[in-house]
Amino acid sequence: MAAAFRLEGNNMTLTTYNQVPIPTFMYGTAWKKEATKELVQLAVASGFTAIDTSNQLIHYEEALVGEALQALEKQGIKRGTLFLQTKFTSVDGQDHRTPYDASADLTTQVRQSFDSSLTHLCTEYVDSYVLHAPFQRRGLGEADWEVWAAMEGLYQSGKTKMIGISNVTAGQLTQLCEQANHKPMVVQNRCFAALGWDKEVREICQAHGIIYQGFSLLTANRAVLADPEIRAIAQRLGAGSAQIIFRFAMQIGMLPLTGTTSQRHMKEDLQAEQFALSTEEIQRIETIAL
Repeated sequence: MAAAFRLEGNNMTLTTYNQVPIPTFMYGTAWKKEATKELVQLAVASGFTAIDTSNQLIHYEEALVGEALQALEKQGIKRGTLFLQTKFTSVDGQDHRTPYDASADLTTQVRQSFDSSLTHLCTEYVDSYVLHAPFQRRGLGEADWEVWAAMEGLYQSGKTKMIGISNVTAGQLTQLCEQANHKPMVVQNRCFAALGWDKEVREICQAHGIIYQGFSLLTANRAVLADPEIRAIAQRLGAGSAQIIFRFAMQIGMLPLTGTTSQRHMKEDLQAEQFALSTEEIQRIETIAL
């Protein structure tokens, strides 16, 4: 039950098992601080139609994403043309500025955080709502199940078109797929070449029609970017090493994230959709760091 690619207008999209389309490349807003508004506008102007954020003030400025969306609306870029993803982050992932009552039960925390996100983002719904991380390193505990049930309620209400989980292990994802009323539609993980580009988690996603979103594809794999074989492939295609990694990700069914602050790199990253790697090149890159 692999996630399906399809063309919508001039845009290629991925479709998850619940038949919601999602663009094949996403712009991430972590660590952008006061530059968030400007960079989101720049990313959309460069061609990105999917934006990732979180209601977590340590690493994200979600309200500035909302300001960017309002500015874009005034330029004629409607909310409905953009895919918007945000996250619920537990108390352990927050500083003192929690977007909910930290003493409340988890179900209330999820609802308060979600409502706060809608306010920040100046929207009545989000396209994807993600649990930022499980509450424990192994398995899923009562806290995870309570939060997931609250997220399922948001999905059933139509306030989010899909739900997902980030920073998840293969064992946790298997457990969630087997026991949840609604299994995740998306998974977002940091992706290391040295771990086979998170192959075990990706295979679970592919089996269940879940969209795998890979982040830190460049920053977590600097040695791969400098590898002579990657450079040779890039030279053959007249591309950069970063473009090769992003294209590889797409061709193995991954939705890559980029958080570049350079408009030139934004445009170059998106151009990765315009060429193709050979089967042999894909196989080589899959095992390049193993």
